[in-house]
Amino acid sequence: MATSRVGMKDFYRQKKNSGGISKPSSKTKSTKKTPTHSSTVGSDAVQPPALISHGALDLQDEYDSKEELLRQFDMNMAYGPCIGMTRLARWERAHRLGLNPPRNVETLLRSGKADAECLWDGRV
Repeated sequence: MATSRVGMKDFYRQKKNSGGISKPSSKTKSTKKTPTHSSTVGSDAVQPPALISHGALDLQDEYDSKEELLRQFDMNMAYGPCIGMTRLARWERAHRLGLNPPRNVETLLRSGKADAECLWDGRV
């Protein structure tokens, strides 16, 4: 009896069918509709009333570049934790420890024009 070496591909032979999933032809029109409203910031579409409160979008915070600088200071863990202390106390602690916190943050905090509490105050 002669034995022939048959590989797995020969044993489990598969045939391709012409049916199945195929790519749509470029001649067909797309049936996708654009939404009548969009909840993305910066969209030209009208925001639904659920996303608007007190005349401002819930998706956008209203703050200027000074507040952005202070928020970046709050988020930078190189100067230690900020929960439970004011921003100025955190800046002074980082300065005492030789961590070189930004001087422009100190001038903002000492001027009194910025919020003294950190970003996480009352949220955590």
